[in-house]
Amino acid sequence: MEIFMRTMKDVGVGETVKVVKLDGEGAVKRRIMDMGITKGTEVYVRKLAPLGDPIEVTVRGYELSLRKADAVMILVD
Repeated sequence: MEIFMRTMKDVGVGETVKVVKLDGEGAVKRRIMDMGITKGTEVYVRKLAPLGDPIEVTVRGYELSLRKADAVMILVD
């Protein structure tokens, strides 16, 4: 049985989610963590660009733009 985990890319505008896990390796994972996105952090999706990339979010009180390629690595609940 496979359990489907939602990623940041699947979250709709206006939703607040909690980060469960970060996938990815080395420098990419480190960059995401340096932006303040760590396990247990709440992230609010503010808006999507017209073509869906990037995703604008609020995390730890500041606005941040995430590329879809990075958003896929952030597993949320």
